[in-house]
Amino acid sequence: MFQKVLIAEDLDSINLAIDYVVRELAIAEIHHVKYCDDAIPKIKRALADGKPFDLLISDLSFKEDGRKVTLASGEELITAVKNIQPELPVLVYSIEDRNYRIKSLFEVQHVNGFVLKGRDSILQLKKAIQAIFESDQPYLAPELKHILVDKTTATIEPIDIQIIKHLSEGVQQEEMEQVFKQKGIAPNSKSTIEKRIGKLKLLFRANNTVHLVAMAKDLGLI
Repeated sequence: MFQKVLIAEDLDSINLAIDYVVRELAIAEIHHVKYCDDAIPKIKRALADGKPFDLLISDLSFKEDGRKVTLASGEELITAVKNIQPELPVLVYSIEDRNYRIKSLFEVQHVNGFVLKGRDSILQLKKAIQAIFESDQPYLAPELKHILVDKTTATIEPIDIQIIKHLSEGVQQEEMEQVFKQKGIAPNSKSTIEKRIGKLKLLFRANNTVHLVAMAKDLGLI
């Protein structure tokens, strides 16, 4: 079993629950951080001491409290950690339930497991830690495994999500080029946006952009 675990979670109640599970598994050394930024020096120090962490358990959302931070989310933390200690197994424990975001954790962030916070999540968390220790296969609860083989989300890129998100916020297709340029979102040419909206409508078999947004919401993309 893992012997040294770092937990990145900003809520005390959740920290206590994770701590309980980790101790039940007889993991000897447990470290906690409430800010993503604080995890990086701990990981670097552990590597320098020749006693690296065996597992990172992280939330995705961290509440702002006025402290200036460099890493504001779990995704940003995972990316930074993978640059420092690429082989470190990562288990995400989050309330995030959007299919696209969960799938991207495995395909983009290359996490080892995901557990959805909920009624039975403590049991799932214990199973996930054991599964990640025993196997190289990604861990998802049985009811979520369909996400990894979902062909629809596989063809959608981050820019597509931005387009759908802005459509849902009332930005008209004709206005999107200017809005994207102002926000520094790329690609942002009128022709690219038109082609991507057309592709998305075909993919979802949507009659119009309103229908497209509704279907994207149903799939948990936004």
